[in-house]
Amino acid sequence: MGMITALANPQRFMTVSRVAAPILAAIAVLLAVVGLWLGFSAPPDYQQGATVRIMFIHVPAAWLGMFAYACLAGSSFFGLIFRHSLADAAARAAAPLGAGFTFLALVTGSFWGRPMWGAWWVWDARLTSFLVLFLFYIGYMALQASIDDEAKAARAGAILALVGAINLPIVKYSVDWWNSLHQGESIFLKGGPALAPVYLWPLGLMAFAYTFGFLALWMTRIQAEIWRRRAGALAVQGAR
Repeated sequence: MGMITALANPQRFMTVSRVAAPILAAIAVLLAVVGLWLGFSAPPDYQQGATVRIMFIHVPAAWLGMFAYACLAGSSFFGLIFRHSLADAAARAAAPLGAGFTFLALVTGSFWGRPMWGAWWVWDARLTSFLVLFLFYIGYMALQASIDDEAKAARAGAILALVGAINLPIVKYSVDWWNSLHQGESIFLKGGPALAPVYLWPLGLMAFAYTFGFLALWMTRIQAEIWRRRAGALAVQGAR
């Protein structure tokens, strides 16, 4: 909480993020190169064949789609309740990134589902709830863009983002609550991961690569949002 409060100062955030963002981006690229090399050199699965390699793109994208929405909802909460100066900027910056990861997960999931299920899309509980997540992203960005008053747009967007957060546990536990074609949890199990190490290691590396890449892009987009607001404030002052 203390770190969040400290970084709520725009100038301090700009100072820290100028250093942190390039470092996180470099780490993300390195992890992605190693993860993709290990993943695509792994042997085909005995059931899924070579299509199992889609997992290294699809699964981290799905995780980041949910993680980015949690960041969006958390930022919206702080902006709505505590009025942190950077909270709305952070929420606005997270939305397009999260939508991109969610879209990537939906597309790669379709390519994975076609040979496994015989269909590009099924109205499965996991797929449907994940599609709803994508629609919440689109709705948030459309709502923000449709309101000229930034304060009103921030409040309306924050409320929508917090309502959409209800969908996160539905996405997570949908395979447990309803009959689902989608496979259940295979990583964080009591008895240990169900995945063989030859798949688990590249998947873990790609998950970290996606995460660090998201954080680097998120910081960069927040910086851009700060500059946009500063430019807008100067334009208003100059017009007076």
